[in-house]
Amino acid sequence: MKVADLMIAPPVTVPPEATARQAAGRMAAEAVGCLLVADGQTLHGVVTDRDLVLRALAEGAAPDVPVSELMSVPAVTVGAAEDLETAYRVFRRTGVRRLPVLDGHRLVGLLAVDDLLLDVLERLFDLLGPISWSALREHGQAAGSPPIRPLRSMS
Repeated sequence: MKVADLMIAPPVTVPPEATARQAAGRMAAEAVGCLLVADGQTLHGVVTDRDLVLRALAEGAAPDVPVSELMSVPAVTVGAAEDLETAYRVFRRTGVRRLPVLDGHRLVGLLAVDDLLLDVLERLFDLLGPISWSALREHGQAAGSPPIRPLRSMS
C-alpha cells in the first residue's frame, strides 16, 4: 500500500503571511491540530496547535505574528508514491506525528500517525472478525443456545 492510499487530501493549508490568530481560527473551523504552511502547492513549513501555544502564546507574541515565524522548518515529508513502510520508518526516526505528502515538490496531502493506526486496526478487525464470529458460533452451539449471528457484515 502506498502513502497516497491513506493520506488526507487536500491538506489544510495557510499562507506564510497568515497570522497566529487566523491559523488558530482555521484549525478550529477545520477541526485539525496542524496546518501546512504553503503558497499554492509549495510547502514552506508546518504549524501545529502546540506551536501556537509554545512559540506564540507562551512567548507573549502578538496574535498577528505571521505563522512563518512560528512554523517548523524544514518540514519532514514523505513521498506520495512511497510504501507505507517508508512512512513508518520516518515517523519512528523523527518522532513527528504528521507528515506532509509530496508528489515531487508539489504538496498533495498529509499523513498522520493516527491514519496508520486506523489502518492497522481496520486490518486487525478484518482478520479477527471471521475468527471471532466462528468461535462465538461454536460456543453458542456447545452451550445449547441458538447460533450467534453478526448484526452487520464485517467487510
